[in-house]
Amino acid sequence: MTLVERYRAFVRGLSVNPVGRAGVVLTTSSFLTFLFMELLRLLGVLTNAYIGLITYLLLPALFVVGLALIPLGWWLYRKARARADRELLAERFSPDAVAPRPGGSRLFVTVAVFTLVNLLFLSVASMRMLTFMDTPVFCGTACHKVMHPEWATYQVSPHARVRCVDCHVGEGAGALVSSKLNGARQMFLAMFNAYERPVPTPVRQLRPARETCEKCHWPDKFYGYRQQVRVHYGMDRDSTPRYTTLNLKIDTGEAAGHAGIHWHVAEANAVRYASAEDEREEMLWVEVRQKDGTWRRFTRRGRPVTVAPEEWQRTLDCVDCHNRATHIYEEPDAAVDERLRRGLMDRSLPFVRREVLGALLPDYPDRDAAMAGIAARLEGAYSRLLPEMTATQRQALEKTITATQAVYNRNIHPLMAVRWGTYPSHLDHRRDGGCFRCHNQELVDATGAAVPHDCTLCHSFLAYDSARPYQFLDAPADDDPEAAMHRYLREEFIRQGE
Repeated sequence: MTLVERYRAFVRGLSVNPVGRAGVVLTTSSFLTFLFMELLRLLGVLTNAYIGLITYLLLPALFVVGLALIPLGWWLYRKARARADRELLAERFSPDAVAPRPGGSRLFVTVAVFTLVNLLFLSVASMRMLTFMDTPVFCGTACHKVMHPEWATYQVSPHARVRCVDCHVGEGAGALVSSKLNGARQMFLAMFNAYERPVPTPVRQLRPARETCEKCHWPDKFYGYRQQVRVHYGMDRDSTPRYTTLNLKIDTGEAAGHAGIHWHVAEANAVRYASAEDEREEMLWVEVRQKDGTWRRFTRRGRPVTVAPEEWQRTLDCVDCHNRATHIYEEPDAAVDERLRRGLMDRSLPFVRREVLGALLPDYPDRDAAMAGIAARLEGAYSRLLPEMTATQRQALEKTITATQAVYNRNIHPLMAVRWGTYPSHLDHRRDGGCFRCHNQELVDATGAAVPHDCTLCHSFLAYDSARPYQFLDAPADDDPEAAMHRYLREEFIRQGE
């Protein structure tokens, strides 16, 4: 008897009744389908997250159900026949298959081989499932409606090549198990449409920054200055640019002898705080560890001193400022300024910044209405401003409409209640947020001294709302900006050294 004939005889022997036949069909078909779909995924033919869910979740589940149905079918068959197992096995598989032999009967060896194959298959399927569920595509598209805002911002973020799990899960078996349990809960909420809109920022669920961010970023190795040029465009006809150039002080303060932005998270320093309702936006108190090991506390002026719950208290780390390190939602004016700077919106159109903001800011009911509304508002505005539009101007308008719609699609997601300002960033100090949460006149120590809030703590200005990127008192109008900048930096380093 050939190997194929033996397999067929074995399968016929297991198919003792409809339950057993269903088990054999489910097990065999799910196994073969898994192999076929896995081959297509390895070849790059199938990439969809939903196909991945079928491959790594549904098919192994059907395989296990089929395996469970086979012994159930045999149990029902034995119960109906009321005969001994050996007699029934000899009847179904032939007396020769169950005859005792050295090392076990032929049926026993066949069952043992299939058991090993089943265990190997389930192990490989489980490993592939875990690997697949760790991919950004799965995180962003498996629950497409729920995670669409996060997926849209992730793909254009500075961390677009970092896996979601590297920050949201972390390392270790405990973190893995916890994340999978939390994922199961989220799938249950998605199935029953019971999730929050917008999705809350996982402030308390994220792993500590020293276990995630600092795997790549090392604050103690940040030195010197980093220059940043910010350009803002006016609401006038020419959308005139104005420049603010900052020299960001990024030192931890240890090597240079003077503090910079990353002093807050340096290994030698520690800052603790308590925030109202754990929103990390309104500080109840802030305290800083002194060189002698004591803590200097700054408490909000005029607020009764209360004991903050332990869950409201926290040691400051990277994400307290970089709270939108990946899922970055832009402010409308900053988004338009950036597209104008990159030439995605055409400044040759009169009042382009004003008109684009006018098209972006209305509260559209859904995405389709937004796309139509943006196009209609800009078309209408320029039919009045440019009644005799040239072909070049028409092309510039179409490019600007496309860029404006792209800004909306990236930042606004009506189905998830994500609108302008839903997820504010703590990196700057808009609306008294960001740095000003702690650095303000309302947080004072026992002597009445406030937390320092001088702008030059974090940066010095090379230009402020200027017509030129670099503005110096000693620089003539025709001076080379790069030479003037280097001269200023050299003088600044000398001054800091003194």
